[in-house]
Amino acid sequence: MTLAEARQKAQEIRKATRVERRDILAERKDEAAAKVTFRQAACLYHSENEAGWKSAVYARQWLASLENYVFPKLGNMPTGSITSADIISVLTPIWQEIPDTARQVRNRICTVLDYSHAKGWRSREAPSGNGSLKAGRGLPRQVKERGNRKAMPYVAMQGFMIALRRKPSFGRLALELLILTGVRSQEVRLATWAEFDLENRLWMIPAEHMKRSKAHVVPLSDEAMGVLAKADALRLPETDVVFPGVSGKPMSDMTLLKVMRDMCEPYHVHGFRSTFTDWAANEGFPDAVVEAALAHKTPDAVQAAYRRTTYLGTPDQPGARVKLMAAWARYCSGRTADKVAPPD
Repeated sequence: MTLAEARQKAQEIRKATRVERRDILAERKDEAAAKVTFRQAACLYHSENEAGWKSAVYARQWLASLENYVFPKLGNMPTGSITSADIISVLTPIWQEIPDTARQVRNRICTVLDYSHAKGWRSREAPSGNGSLKAGRGLPRQVKERGNRKAMPYVAMQGFMIALRRKPSFGRLALELLILTGVRSQEVRLATWAEFDLENRLWMIPAEHMKRSKAHVVPLSDEAMGVLAKADALRLPETDVVFPGVSGKPMSDMTLLKVMRDMCEPYHVHGFRSTFTDWAANEGFPDAVVEAALAHKTPDAVQAAYRRTTYLGTPDQPGARVKLMAAWARYCSGRTADKVAPPD
């Protein structure tokens, strides 16, 4: 740039700032932000920070929550153009249904926008959680959930399972396998075919899919094997996910809840673990076996140190957990004539 060109440029900037009252620095940041989308900013933030997070599970969940709820609406938007109204449009559908997740998503959106501001891709910091994104202002006040998540009484399970099986879909098959195996929604949504040993009828859930980051093995009943056979018949060639969403990636956790809402059921998906626990207690199965089936941590430190069994047994002599899951699956399917007695 020549001296004359520099003087001309300086004169233009003085006119813009003094006469037109423009914020030149903000405009430059906005121009830079126009080249960086929210998806790109989020992925960069994730890659730079995941090594310092508490676990690989948290790092995966952090990005997965944005992929499920945010990227469909904001992913391709420039970070500099995202407003409170845009964020509220993302949060509104999940704000009351899954309040804890919705608050996490809100915080992660704001984190990405603050990161973008620091990088110069956005002229302003994220909207404040004490401002328009605060419950009772731009967002409605969340209804506090009282007590545990509502669970279906086990006496209603047989009729529910009949209704669930009437319209095969990945969402309904995933919910059926969740019920039959007693796992959490995350574990069934993220399941891949590589986790299943169908010959030995075992589902080996890796540690990164588990809440406690500890691998878990689930014995598969006849009914659970039937669900997997149906899923295999619908299998998409481009993905290894057993119950994929529309894009072939793991389905959203809202999918299972939507199945319940479509069936006009007021119960929570996670409540089926309580349903299973109540049924097992009524049938006389030992608490230790049920807790092992649910992958719960043994509360007593001494017992945890000495109790090494998985209650799975061997192919020739099935263990207590194999008998428990087989009996539960038969009950859910209405086949109680050949009921297996609980172990002593």
